[in-house]
Amino acid sequence: MDKAREAALLAIKPDAESSTPLYLQVASKLSSAISAGLWQADEALPSERVLCEILEISRVTARKAMDILFEQGLIVRRQGSGTYIAPRLVQPLSRLTSFSEEIRNRGFAPASRWLSRIISIASQEEVLRLGLSPAATVARIKRLRMADNTVMAVETSTLPSRYLPDPTAMGDSLYSWLDSRSTPVTRALQHIKAINASDEIAQLAGIPSGSAMLMITRIGYLESGLPVELTYSYCRNDYYDFVAELRR
Repeated sequence: MDKAREAALLAIKPDAESSTPLYLQVASKLSSAISAGLWQADEALPSERVLCEILEISRVTARKAMDILFEQGLIVRRQGSGTYIAPRLVQPLSRLTSFSEEIRNRGFAPASRWLSRIISIASQEEVLRLGLSPAATVARIKRLRMADNTVMAVETSTLPSRYLPDPTAMGDSLYSWLDSRSTPVTRALQHIKAINASDEIAQLAGIPSGSAMLMITRIGYLESGLPVELTYSYCRNDYYDFVAELRR
């Protein structure tokens, strides 16, 4: 460990004279250090043994502090490997951006793992939400949305096929594709609700079945007001935060 990192850790040392339990002090200070960027996403944290030595705390105190960070979704534990900083996407609700753009803005590398890319007849729900005729065809893409090789969400998007005639020609960003075709999404309506992951979604996301997730339904519109995109995103609750600024 370099001297700068060790010095930063020493600043986390709890105050034995404080009435606040030591493990809560350590958890709070570690949380602040993570938020300040002392460690980057997917970087390993010092082991409990190292934390005990530098902070002069017991193994029980270190473990309880790490348990709190784990429950807050700030760290992930990898069997036989150690504890790592969890990638976390804090997405404002007042700005329309693509997943790829938001991930890059947060310093992560966006990627998609394709599950399916097909042209098919629109379902009844797609006909209604996208204002299509009953016999219309749509491009339907399903993929895992990833940040630094970590699955953040399972996502299915549907578009009228005239906007995406060959789904296999699209790169990682749907919005970049639409921009390049001079059909950008300029407005969107989003609905967010809490759900429990189905067996299929849980397996794809790498989480236990029944885990809490956030399901986002988005309808994106062109400048003309025509709906162009219907997307369902099943977001991992431990990696996603949505923030709205309210004013009075």
